[in-house]
Amino acid sequence: MDAGVGPLLPDSVLYEIFLYLDHVDVLSAGLVCRQWHAVARDEFLWKELFYRYYRISREVPRHPAAVSWYDEFQRLYDTIPCVEVQALKEHNDQVLHLSFSHSGCLFASCSKDCTVKIWSNELDISLQHSSNMRPYNWSYTQFSQFNSDDSLLLVSGVFVGPHNSSSGEIAVISMENFTLLSRVRNKPYDVFGCWLNETNLISGNLHRIGRITSCSVLWLNNAFQGIESENVNVVKRLFKIQNLNASTIRTVMVADCSRYDSPDLLLDYEEQLAASSTSTCPVFDLGSDSEEEEAKPKRMPEPALQEFLDDGGVTAEDGLQQFFDDIMEGRVRPVMTETELETKVAELFVRNRTKPPELNLLSADSNSKTKYLIFTTGCLTYSPHQIGIKRILPHQMTTAGPVLGEERRSDEFFDSLDHVIDIHGHIIGMGLSPDHRYLYVNSRAWPRDCVISDPMQPPPIAEEIDLHVFDLKTMKEVKRALRAHRAYTPNEECFFIFLDVSRDFVASGAEDRHGYIWDRHYNICLAKLQHDNVVNSVAFSPVEQELLLTASDDTTIKVWRSPRMVRIQQARKPRPRKLLFSWLMNQRS
Repeated sequence: MDAGVGPLLPDSVLYEIFLYLDHVDVLSAGLVCRQWHAVARDEFLWKELFYRYYRISREVPRHPAAVSWYDEFQRLYDTIPCVEVQALKEHNDQVLHLSFSHSGCLFASCSKDCTVKIWSNELDISLQHSSNMRPYNWSYTQFSQFNSDDSLLLVSGVFVGPHNSSSGEIAVISMENFTLLSRVRNKPYDVFGCWLNETNLISGNLHRIGRITSCSVLWLNNAFQGIESENVNVVKRLFKIQNLNASTIRTVMVADCSRYDSPDLLLDYEEQLAASSTSTCPVFDLGSDSEEEEAKPKRMPEPALQEFLDDGGVTAEDGLQQFFDDIMEGRVRPVMTETELETKVAELFVRNRTKPPELNLLSADSNSKTKYLIFTTGCLTYSPHQIGIKRILPHQMTTAGPVLGEERRSDEFFDSLDHVIDIHGHIIGMGLSPDHRYLYVNSRAWPRDCVISDPMQPPPIAEEIDLHVFDLKTMKEVKRALRAHRAYTPNEECFFIFLDVSRDFVASGAEDRHGYIWDRHYNICLAKLQHDNVVNSVAFSPVEQELLLTASDDTTIKVWRSPRMVRIQQARKPRPRKLLFSWLMNQRS
């Protein structure tokens, strides 16, 4: 079958493929044809080779953008950034995070050496600027993000406050002259912070209410607040959310719904083939009475207070007062610990003090002009095990207006979440696809039937890292979890494995001294990228997915390019013979 394909694979690659073909029973008709020209146009052979070589189920269709099986084989074989071309060693401690500018011309790196470095992304990457944050009492830098027009850089770090207390801070750096424009307190430090638009960023603050109860306040900040007029609002409260069982809001990010692409890149072939499968992660609205909540980790029974939680005719204040009166007068003997009692009191208090959620996120008009605030949270223990989603409406995207929010009645003390995704495990990283439709989540699973009786004692977590994919348009998991990478940090410690998503690939770091690359369509692991220590972060160039960066505890940043790009760059370089000839000609003259 003549597919009319383009340039052939190099002879060395084709030779390796034929060595592979000699060890599998592919159709003899294809093996008879040994000439490169004929083989490259044998679609039947390339289809057979594709499924066998990559061990893909034949029920998985070809990528919708592929024009031939040969092209698809070539894409996966020759365009994966798996060839190390450069190692950057300017950091002198663990490198924690990498981020590209939207143009792809620059990228930033954060490190335990407390610097943020700006690099120029040329053929040979070079250091352009380095900012040391120790003079501002920072312990280290941990995260960075360019704004949408690449004029500003948000840098998040750990701030050492009074009495050596550890909190967080966000700095905004101008890319025009690398000056520090403003600093914003950020608590806890693993909120990280993110851009909402070109000039406004989101930070967090934490207020303790009890031993295991708190509330998180998310603030909208003006990036230029250090130089703006006193008559202009430079900060405004976005949301105030109650936290139970020692949990907090962390890892905030913004998804722009208007960027959803059509047609979809990811196919739902697995869902179509196994419509009755129950292997997907449960997705539910907060406060839902659906059966999916049964999949959550179990809590110990609390009958002493259950009647007040179920009684719709009793207000929160009346129920709370009656509950305390019954305890004091001996009519009720609670079978709860002090921790459980605090949690239930907080739940009763907040019942009528929470602003109701916005309109249904799945409504037809919800994807036009709105944005989603996405973050990790939890309701059972302090380790992040749920993803909270809150819609940001257009009038909330500016610091103009009342500082403490608008249209809030006196009894609306907290904001409710619009949607919650339960991961049933410790979430250690999240990333959005380029079109902001798909959310990729790194997590380490809890045991299937674990019981959480103490929020300060989270369940043990698996060494395997599961990479989940959620469709933010339907709020459902669309792929089975990807596995290949591992982590070993115990569940009581705070750690992050940052991932990144390009048009066709998804990459992640791991604690097994490797970075990993998967294909988004076929769900297969394509490459392992070696370091000498933990790989903390990866970053694809937003304009050239055949370029990938990896950052490691071994203090290096490695630059990886695809075999195709390496050949192109080598072809552009002058050959030594030509240089020698030019030197000889100069000597004669």
